[in-house]
Amino acid sequence: MKKASEEIVDWMQELYEGNEKAIAYFFKLHSKSLAYFTTRMLEDKAEADDIVSKCFLKVWQKHKDFKTEQNIKAFLYISCRNACLDYLASLKVRTAAQENYIKYLQGGEETILYDVVQTEVLDMVNKEIEELPDKMKIVFKMLYIEEKSTAEIAEELGLSIQTVRNQKTKAVALIKNSLVKKGVSNALQLAFLFFITK
Repeated sequence: MKKASEEIVDWMQELYEGNEKAIAYFFKLHSKSLAYFTTRMLEDKAEADDIVSKCFLKVWQKHKDFKTEQNIKAFLYISCRNACLDYLASLKVRTAAQENYIKYLQGGEETILYDVVQTEVLDMVNKEIEELPDKMKIVFKMLYIEEKSTAEIAEELGLSIQTVRNQKTKAVALIKNSLVKKGVSNALQLAFLFFITK
Protein backbone atom coordinates (compact mmCIF):
# COMPACT_ATOMS: atom_id res chain seq x y z
CA MET A 1 0.00 0.00 0.00
CA LYS A 2 1.29 3.47 -0.94
CA LYS A 3 2.11 6.11 1.65
CA ALA A 4 -0.10 9.22 1.62
CA SER A 5 2.83 11.32 0.37
CA GLU A 6 3.44 8.95 -2.57
CA GLU A 7 -0.26 8.93 -3.39
CA ILE A 8 -0.30 12.76 -3.48
CA VAL A 9 2.70 12.80 -5.85
CA ASP A 10 0.84 10.40 -8.18
CA TRP A 11 -2.28 12.57 -8.09
CA MET A 12 -0.19 15.69 -8.78
CA GLN A 13 1.03 14.01 -11.97
CA GLU A 14 -2.55 13.04 -12.88
CA LEU A 15 -3.65 16.65 -12.31
CA TYR A 16 -0.85 17.95 -14.51
CA GLU A 17 -1.95 15.54 -17.26
CA GLY A 18 -5.56 16.77 -17.00
CA ASN A 19 -7.20 13.76 -15.35
CA GLU A 20 -10.53 14.99 -13.90
CA LYS A 21 -10.34 12.36 -11.13
CA ALA A 22 -7.33 14.27 -9.76
CA ILE A 23 -9.34 17.43 -9.05
CA ALA A 24 -11.96 15.24 -7.33
CA TYR A 25 -9.16 13.78 -5.17
CA PHE A 26 -7.90 17.22 -4.09
CA PHE A 27 -11.49 18.41 -3.55
CA LYS A 28 -12.05 15.50 -1.15
CA LEU A 29 -8.73 16.26 0.57
CA HIS A 30 -9.27 20.01 1.16
CA SER A 31 -12.90 21.06 0.64
CA LYS A 32 -14.09 20.39 4.21
CA SER A 33 -11.42 22.57 5.85
CA LEU A 34 -11.86 25.28 3.19
CA ALA A 35 -15.63 25.26 3.78
CA TYR A 36 -15.02 25.76 7.52
CA PHE A 37 -12.51 28.53 6.75
CA THR A 38 -14.90 30.45 4.45
CA THR A 39 -18.11 29.84 6.44
CA ARG A 40 -16.50 31.40 9.54
CA MET A 41 -15.88 34.60 7.60
CA LEU A 42 -19.10 34.88 5.63
CA GLU A 43 -21.70 33.53 8.09
CA ASP A 44 -23.37 32.11 4.97
CA LYS A 45 -22.75 28.40 4.29
CA ALA A 46 -24.27 28.37 0.80
CA GLU A 47 -22.10 31.30 -0.34
CA ALA A 48 -19.04 29.76 1.35
CA ASP A 49 -19.58 26.43 -0.45
CA ASP A 50 -20.01 28.30 -3.74
CA ILE A 51 -16.72 30.16 -3.22
CA VAL A 52 -14.88 26.91 -2.41
CA SER A 53 -16.25 25.27 -5.57
CA LYS A 54 -15.21 28.25 -7.72
CA CYS A 55 -11.70 28.18 -6.25
CA PHE A 56 -11.36 24.49 -7.13
CA LEU A 57 -12.51 25.34 -10.66
CA LYS A 58 -9.63 27.84 -10.82
CA VAL A 59 -7.21 25.09 -9.78
CA TRP A 60 -8.57 22.93 -12.60
CA GLN A 61 -8.21 25.76 -15.11
CA LYS A 62 -4.55 26.25 -14.05
CA HIS A 63 -3.83 22.55 -13.47
CA LYS A 64 -0.46 22.65 -15.26
CA ASP A 65 0.81 25.50 -13.03
CA PHE A 66 1.02 23.54 -9.77
CA LYS A 67 4.22 21.69 -8.83
CA THR A 68 3.29 20.46 -5.33
CA GLU A 69 0.22 19.82 -3.21
CA GLN A 70 1.38 22.66 -0.93
CA ASN A 71 1.16 25.01 -3.95
CA ILE A 72 -2.45 23.91 -4.47
CA LYS A 73 -3.32 24.34 -0.78
CA ALA A 74 -1.76 27.84 -0.61
CA PHE A 75 -3.52 28.85 -3.83
CA LEU A 76 -6.88 27.60 -2.51
CA TYR A 77 -6.63 29.39 0.85
CA ILE A 78 -5.50 32.67 -0.71
CA SER A 79 -8.16 32.46 -3.46
CA CYS A 80 -10.87 31.71 -0.88
CA ARG A 81 -9.65 34.55 1.35
CA ASN A 82 -9.73 37.01 -1.57
CA ALA A 83 -13.16 35.80 -2.76
CA CYS A 84 -14.54 36.17 0.79
CA LEU A 85 -13.15 39.70 1.00
CA ASP A 86 -14.75 40.60 -2.36
CA TYR A 87 -18.06 39.10 -1.29
CA LEU A 88 -18.11 40.89 2.07
CA ALA A 89 -17.14 44.18 0.41
CA SER A 90 -20.08 43.78 -2.02
CA LEU A 91 -22.71 43.42 0.73
CA LYS A 92 -24.83 46.52 1.28
CA VAL A 93 -25.66 45.46 4.84
CA ARG A 94 -23.10 43.58 6.94
CA THR A 95 -23.22 42.11 10.43
CA ALA A 96 -20.72 43.32 13.03
CA ALA A 97 -18.83 40.01 12.68
CA GLN A 98 -18.63 40.45 8.90
CA GLU A 99 -17.32 44.01 9.36
CA ASN A 100 -14.64 42.64 11.69
CA TYR A 101 -13.68 39.99 9.16
CA ILE A 102 -13.20 42.60 6.43
CA LYS A 103 -10.68 44.38 8.69
CA TYR A 104 -9.16 41.04 9.64
CA LEU A 105 -8.77 39.88 6.03
CA GLN A 106 -7.13 43.14 5.06
CA GLY A 107 -4.58 42.54 7.82
CA GLY A 108 -2.15 40.60 5.63
CA GLU A 109 -0.58 37.18 5.40
CA GLU A 110 -0.09 36.57 9.15
CA THR A 111 -3.82 36.65 9.76
CA ILE A 112 -4.56 34.16 6.99
CA LEU A 113 -1.72 31.92 8.21
CA TYR A 114 -3.27 31.84 11.71
CA ASP A 115 -6.67 30.91 10.23
CA VAL A 116 -5.12 28.24 8.00
CA VAL A 117 -3.33 26.65 10.98
CA GLN A 118 -6.51 26.76 13.08
CA THR A 119 -8.52 25.23 10.22
CA GLU A 120 -5.92 22.48 9.68
CA VAL A 121 -5.90 21.63 13.40
CA LEU A 122 -9.70 21.43 13.54
CA ASP A 123 -9.73 19.26 10.42
CA MET A 124 -7.19 16.87 11.97
CA VAL A 125 -9.04 16.83 15.28
CA ASN A 126 -12.35 16.08 13.51
CA LYS A 127 -10.76 13.07 11.80
CA GLU A 128 -9.39 11.85 15.13
CA ILE A 129 -12.77 12.34 16.88
CA GLU A 130 -14.40 10.04 14.31
CA GLU A 131 -11.90 7.29 15.28
CA LEU A 132 -12.82 7.40 18.99
CA PRO A 133 -14.94 4.64 20.58
CA ASP A 134 -18.66 5.49 20.25
CA LYS A 135 -19.41 6.60 23.83
CA MET A 136 -16.21 8.64 24.02
CA LYS A 137 -16.95 10.26 20.66
CA ILE A 138 -20.45 11.33 21.81
CA VAL A 139 -19.08 12.84 25.04
CA PHE A 140 -16.23 14.65 23.24
CA LYS A 141 -18.56 16.13 20.59
CA MET A 142 -21.05 17.29 23.22
CA LEU A 143 -18.25 18.96 25.21
CA TYR A 144 -16.27 20.65 22.45
CA ILE A 145 -18.63 21.01 19.51
CA GLU A 146 -22.00 21.47 21.18
CA GLU A 147 -20.21 23.20 24.12
CA LYS A 148 -22.35 21.52 26.79
CA SER A 149 -21.23 21.36 30.41
CA THR A 150 -20.10 18.14 32.12
CA ALA A 151 -23.28 18.19 34.26
CA GLU A 152 -25.55 18.63 31.20
CA ILE A 153 -23.90 15.71 29.40
CA ALA A 154 -24.10 13.49 32.50
CA GLU A 155 -27.83 14.20 32.83
CA GLU A 156 -28.56 13.79 29.11
CA LEU A 157 -26.65 10.49 28.79
CA GLY A 158 -27.61 9.11 32.22
CA LEU A 159 -23.98 8.96 33.36
CA SER A 160 -22.22 10.17 36.48
CA ILE A 161 -20.23 13.41 36.24
CA GLN A 162 -17.06 11.42 37.04
CA THR A 163 -17.74 9.03 34.11
CA VAL A 164 -18.09 12.01 31.73
CA ARG A 165 -14.80 13.45 33.06
CA ASN A 166 -13.07 10.06 32.61
CA GLN A 167 -14.36 9.75 29.03
CA LYS A 168 -13.13 13.29 28.28
CA THR A 169 -9.66 12.61 29.75
CA LYS A 170 -9.30 9.34 27.80
CA ALA A 171 -10.51 10.97 24.55
CA VAL A 172 -8.02 13.86 24.86
CA ALA A 173 -5.18 11.40 25.59
CA LEU A 174 -6.12 9.18 22.60
CA ILE A 175 -6.28 12.15 20.21
CA LYS A 176 -3.02 13.64 21.51
CA ASN A 177 -1.21 10.28 21.23
CA SER A 178 -2.53 9.79 17.72
CA LEU A 179 -1.30 13.26 16.68
CA VAL A 180 2.15 12.45 18.15
CA LYS A 181 2.30 9.11 16.29
CA LYS A 182 1.39 10.86 13.04
CA GLY A 183 4.32 13.23 13.51
CA VAL A 184 2.20 16.33 14.05
CA SER A 185 4.40 19.24 15.10
CA ASN A 186 4.55 20.53 18.67
CA ALA A 187 2.97 23.79 17.51
CA LEU A 188 -0.10 21.98 16.15
CA GLN A 189 -0.32 19.82 19.28
CA LEU A 190 -0.28 23.05 21.29
CA ALA A 191 -3.07 24.41 19.05
CA PHE A 192 -5.09 21.25 19.80
CA LEU A 193 -4.58 21.77 23.55
CA PHE A 194 -5.71 25.37 23.12
CA PHE A 195 -8.81 24.12 21.25
CA ILE A 196 -9.79 21.81 24.13
CA THR A 197 -9.23 24.43 26.85
CA LYS A 198 -10.87 27.44 25.19
